[in-house]
This record gives sequence, structure tokens and C-alpha cells, in this order.
Amino acid sequence: MESPLLFSEELRAELGTPRNARRLTSSPRSRVWQAELSGTPVVVKQLVEGPEAADRYAREATALRLASRVEPPVVPRLLGTDPAERMLVLEYVDHRQPADDWVVDYAEALARLHASATASPSTTDGPGPGPAAALPQWSGPTHNDVESFLRLARTLGCAVSSGVRTALDDLVDRLARPPGRPALLHGDPCPGNDLHTGGGVNGGGIRFIDFEQASLGDGLMELAYLRIGFPTCWCVTAPTEPLLNAAEAAYRTAWHHATGTEVPNDLTDACAGWLIRGDALVQRAYRGATDHLAKIPDEDWEWGTATARQRLVHRLGVINRMATDGSELEELGRLAGTLRESMLTHWPTLQPVPSQRP
Repeated sequence: MESPLLFSEELRAELGTPRNARRLTSSPRSRVWQAELSGTPVVVKQLVEGPEAADRYAREATALRLASRVEPPVVPRLLGTDPAERMLVLEYVDHRQPADDWVVDYAEALARLHASATASPSTTDGPGPGPAAALPQWSGPTHNDVESFLRLARTLGCAVSSGVRTALDDLVDRLARPPGRPALLHGDPCPGNDLHTGGGVNGGGIRFIDFEQASLGDGLMELAYLRIGFPTCWCVTAPTEPLLNAAEAAYRTAWHHATGTEVPNDLTDACAGWLIRGDALVQRAYRGATDHLAKIPDEDWEWGTATARQRLVHRLGVINRMATDGSELEELGRLAGTLRESMLTHWPTLQPVPSQRP
């Protein structure tokens, strides 16, 4: 039976009574409606009861408040909240078909979203550490991920040097260090969680939604999504090299404009961090309990636009090209190339991941 949209007395007093409500498609973790308040369309999202529901609600509400400091806007306006019911009332944003070069505007908007973590506080933030303090720190790959990745390489017949293990352990330690300037990370910045309004960069053309996994961390970990293939997303997309270069340049320009600081040019660490995470081969409900890399030799599975083996082959190719001679991950780059060739030998019918979003 479909759940009706019910406002608390507080929300009705603040915003009025919603009319013409209809359910929208959403994840099992939430209920989402489109409705009208005094004739104005709005979106209402309610986090359903379940594990970490209160935490997911708090993350989303906090992230939306932080990101609302940004102009032109990068999120829908937050009109009201009901913490007791874990309900958010948001401005309705009309989504249009993204342009072929959508990744450029996406990266520019992502940089401005990230920079909002340290933007000037608004007059409504009040005294104290500010809303960013309510967000957890981003969690990177672990040494267990390293072991799982190397075990997979050995299983598929690849020689693993001691230098690779040392380099990966050092990588895990580097990614665990707090960044010099923390960014507001979306947590799941996937195609579908970006609404394209057609307004262009100067008009706030992209608004991000669904911040249930928001955290504070290094923005490079999400800029890397474009190159490594959207690792937490159903929709794997591998843009062309010219588009990737243009998008990464747009991100760096926007970040510098917003913060006055430079973004490092090297994304190798960030991409390698996503490569070794087996949980980045499955949707969220299946993360945290299984060594998914260990299943690759015996099983392939579909998730969205690509299979697990397709995803991994793509990521291995990225790291093979990025971790070149002289880099800290040079040996990993060579292993990635060898492992990729081994996978393509074992499964020669594997196809490249899509180059365009569906």
C-alpha cells in the first residue's frame, strides 16, 4: 500500500498543506513525493525507518545547508525539515537531458559544491563550529582491501612484488590523512544525482541531490569519479580523454576561484584508491560484509550499465596509464596492466564500459 504524504503540524504551520502529491521513484531507503505548496511545486523526501536512518537524514540536511551557501546554486533550496519524521522539503528542479559534454559543467559544479565546506558562514549558522562539524570524515580503502586486491592478482596468475604491497600500504596511509582544506563530499555523485537545468555554468546549471552519504574529505576522491568510471554508481561512464581533460581543468579553475588554493594535478592516488576497493563493484546494500574481489575469478554480475569484470578491467586500464615510470605507484601501474591482460585472456568477450551516460 502506497504511503500518503503527511506533514507534521510544525511543517504545515511553516509551509502550508501539500496538495496533489504523487510518489516518485526512489531507493528503498526513502520515500519521495512531488507536491504543491500554495501552487508551487516542491519535492518531499522522507528517510524510511531502518539502519542508520537518523544518520543519513542528518548528513543530508547538513550537506544541503552547507551547499546552500553557494551561488549560483548547486543544490535545490531546502524549504523545511522535520527531524522527528526524517523529512526534507525541497525546491522542485526541472531536469533536462544533459548535453554531450555534460561532464564539464558537472565538474565545475562539483568543485563549487566541495568548496562549500569552508565557505563563509551564513547569518543563520549561529555561533560555534558550524554545520560542517556534524559530518563524518570520509573513509578510504583499508589494508584489507590491499590484501584482497593482491590475492586476486595472484589467483589470476600475476606475479606480485614486495614493492607493490609496500606502495599500496603507503597509498592507504596517504589517503587516510586529512586534507589541508576539507571538501564537502557528496558521497554518491552519480549520473542521476545531478539535475541539469539547462542554465549553464553561470546560471547554476547543475543541482546535486541525495546527500545521504555526505562527508568531509579530499575533493579529489570525487573528481576521480570521471576518470575511474563512477565507482559507487549504477551508471558507469567513461568519457573521452579530451572531455576528461576539459572537466578536470574546469574543476581546478572553479575550486581556485572559490578557495584561492590550487588543486593538485595528479589524480593517481585517488583513482588507485577506488581500484582496490571491492565494495566499489556492488551497490550500497551489499557493501561491507563480503570480499567482492575474491568472487571475480568465479563469478561476474551485472550492476547497471556494466558488469563487475567490465568495471575492474576499465579501472585497471586507467591505473596502468596513470601510474607511469617514476611515480610512487609505478609498480602498481605495471601490475594493473598485467592483471588487465590476464582478465581479458580469461574472459575475451568483455566489452569496454559505455562512453556516454544513458
